[in-house]
Formats: sequence, C-alpha cells, structure tokens
Amino acid sequence: MLRKMNLKLMIFSLIIVQNLLSVTEGQLKVGFYSKTCPTAESIVHSVVQQSIKDNTGNAAVLLRLQFHDCFVEGCDGSILIEVDGGEGEQGAPGNLGVGGFEIIEEAKARVEEACPGVVSCADIVALAARDSVSLVSGPFYEVPTGRRDGRISKKSSASNLPEPDDSIELLKSKFSQKGLSDKDFVLLSGGAHTIGHTACFFVQKRLYNFTEAPAGSSDPEINPKFLPKLKAMCPFGQVSIKIPLDQGTSFIFDDLIFRNIKKGFAVLASDAKLYHNNKTKQILDSYITTTGSRKSFKSDFGKAMVKMGNIGVKTDPEGEIRRVCSAVN
Repeated sequence: MLRKMNLKLMIFSLIIVQNLLSVTEGQLKVGFYSKTCPTAESIVHSVVQQSIKDNTGNAAVLLRLQFHDCFVEGCDGSILIEVDGGEGEQGAPGNLGVGGFEIIEEAKARVEEACPGVVSCADIVALAARDSVSLVSGPFYEVPTGRRDGRISKKSSASNLPEPDDSIELLKSKFSQKGLSDKDFVLLSGGAHTIGHTACFFVQKRLYNFTEAPAGSSDPEINPKFLPKLKAMCPFGQVSIKIPLDQGTSFIFDDLIFRNIKKGFAVLASDAKLYHNNKTKQILDSYITTTGSRKSFKSDFGKAMVKMGNIGVKTDPEGEIRRVCSAVN
C-alpha cells in the first residue's frame, strides 16, 4: 500500500513539474535564446553600438520605437510592418517621426545569418532599446525575451497613442490601460525624454495658441526666462525643426530632464504637466531631492522598461518569427 502511495505521489509530482515547465516555456524569460541563438544579444548590441557611433541621436530613436510598438497591439513588432498606402501603424499621426526601422532590419539580417528563423523582430526591438539606453550612460537592465511577431499592423489601431497635448488625466489613463502605474508613467513619459529631440510641430500650440490662455498666448507654465529661447528655436509655423527635449544633456541619460521640468524648462506640454498633478509631482520630486536619487532613477527606469516590454506580448504558439521585420511571412 505504501509503495502504491509513493508511486502515485511520484506521478503526481511529475505532472506538476511538467505543467510548470510548460507554463515557463510560454512566458518571457531572460536568456531565452541562450541555447537556440547564443550570439543574438551580442549581435544586436554590435549593430546598435555602431548606429549610435554614427549618430548619437539614434539612442533616443530606438528607445522611442519600442514605446510606440508596445502601445499598439502590444510588444509584437507590428510597427515595423510596411503596409501599402500608409495604412499600417507607421502611417498613424501619433507615430509621426518614429524611426530606427533600418537599424532593426540590419540587426535582424545579421541575426538571421547566425540563427535563421529563431529570433523575433519584437525581441530585437526590446534589446535594441535597452542597448541604446545603456550606451548613453543609462542603465543596463536584463531583457526577458521570447516574444513572437504579430501579423497585423493597422493605422486605425494607433489612434489612441499618448499625445503631448493630452490632459494629465488622459495621459495617466492611457498608461493605466496598459497596466502601467503613475510611477511608470513619469519614468517612461518624462524620464525617457532625457535623451532625444522633438519636432517643433509638437510645440507650436504651446507657444503660439495655448488653449487654456487668451488667443495667441503661450503656456503660462513655461518659465519666462525659457520662453524667448524656446520661441527662437521654434519660430511660428516652422514645424519641421528638431530641438532637444532635455536642454543641456540631450545625448546623455541623466535626471536633468526632471530638474528642467521642475524649473519650467519642459519643452513638451505633457512633460510640463507632470509637475502640476500632485501624484506625479511627488514622484518626480523623489528622483531629484533625495539622496541617491540619480541611481534610483536609472534603476527604476530599467524596471519600468521591462514592465512596458510585457504589454500584450505574443508567445509560442501565437504570432510568428518574421524572416524580415518589414513584412509578415
């Protein structure tokens, strides 16, 4: 009787272990390609490193690319798909200026040479964003991989992306709908703007026709010392000029963006609004007024990126592994 009970317990234990393994295999994990494509991450890092060496601004471009991918259809590489007539995600107004597609495509081609049909474009986007941040003095964080690529890319699906002129309540809501907290919102929206540039297109309304002020007025939250400088950088009607989001260290990942926001030197309205909501103001202040805040900003940013990278992921057997990132198989 005892032997029969032990045998039953052994079989039951094996079933539990098998079920746990099957669950693990269906989830993202660090080192997902350690056996199937052990050079994948080093190849992506090499391509990203060269792209930033050629143009430091590519760091922000690749960081922004993952954000815009994950907020539509989940982190599945759908923004990379080219659709005739601009009817894919790339053609959506909210994705204006998003780039880095050729860098991801180059990384994909190199990875395909080493390990054909193994590594997804979605994972390459996530790894490239991480590497781009770390290469400009930002944090290096482990990226769980195992995503598969989506097959759908629609312009209409990208209609609800966060916009610079959204109210703070709407912005918080858009992040919350993706499972991201107010802290994640501050880090991924304002904090991510520590590097990169924006087109004056996104600043015109704030400078010359702010809706919450008399017609033709500027946003009163812009520091009076900064307003003339900002107008000089973005003259009325000049929408294509690119200007730094973080005045002072736009190519270095640091906490100066939060200090600028606090002083009224924010370029985008969405960044400025972070300091005019009690909850987000407290979060922002915590990164610039406490001991060791710079270290915690970088550490928390990495955690927020990992959390964002889990939005709506597709894992085996969903999706596919594209041969090229710009088209479904």
